[in-house]
Amino acid sequence: MTAVAERTRDESSEVVPRKKSNIGGSLLTVLAWIVGIGFFFPVFWMVLTAFKQERAAYTDPPTLFFTPTLDQFAAVFGGGITPYLLNSLFATVMSTVLVLLLGTPAAFALSLRQVKRTQDVLFFFISTKMLPIVAAIVPIYVVVNFIGALDNVWTLVVLYTAMNLPIAVWMMRSFFLEVPKELLEAASMDGASLWRSLREVVLPIISPGMAATGLICMIFAWNEFFFAVNLTAAQAATVPVYLVGFITSEGLYFASLCAAATVAALPVVIIGWIAQNKLVQGLSFGAVK
Repeated sequence: MTAVAERTRDESSEVVPRKKSNIGGSLLTVLAWIVGIGFFFPVFWMVLTAFKQERAAYTDPPTLFFTPTLDQFAAVFGGGITPYLLNSLFATVMSTVLVLLLGTPAAFALSLRQVKRTQDVLFFFISTKMLPIVAAIVPIYVVVNFIGALDNVWTLVVLYTAMNLPIAVWMMRSFFLEVPKELLEAASMDGASLWRSLREVVLPIISPGMAATGLICMIFAWNEFFFAVNLTAAQAATVPVYLVGFITSEGLYFASLCAAATVAALPVVIIGWIAQNKLVQGLSFGAVK
């Protein structure tokens, strides 16, 4: 009887921590939902306001029930947002492609095929992100003006590539480091060249990481404002510059601004939704052995 009682007491003592862990997990889940809703609510309110009339967007307290309208979206497209979207799309896609083309061999060389003074090279790459853009805009403007490249979308392509390349090299290097070196050694013993090993052995393994890097670079390039507002005017201006046009001396056209911001956010949201599996795989690459 004594042994049975002790066993029962031990089993009951094991149940208590499980209940506590379940309660803790539930609290963390609720907290995560609250934080997630808090981050998502401004986006939800922006989309909701985009379907309002201007007078309904300024009510106090805010109007929750209203008749949806597409007038603001019609005004946005009628106001000429299409060229700005095309400029943003061109600059974003071209700069991302260049970043991946330049960053892949650099990250490969700094990981699996390390060069001399690798740490110094890595620090040099990341040190270019330490200088505030506002401190470099004057010399950049002087150089761009001297070569006659103001208000040119290719200027944004070059600058966005330089802006995102250090981040891409650091990210992709972490992905390359997770590739077993034995794979390269086996490919080399089979007679594969370095380029063939990179193309047919390494790149298929780190493709989720490349997708995650490309998506992050696209987001940074699509949202960039400072270079675009200072180096472009009418022909090469991007979507962020277009959004500033809704701030006038007459006031802020809030509903129209929300409609334009919704249109501007859609391409990145759609691309992120399509590539979400690759993004999750890439950001968690190597986290679990």
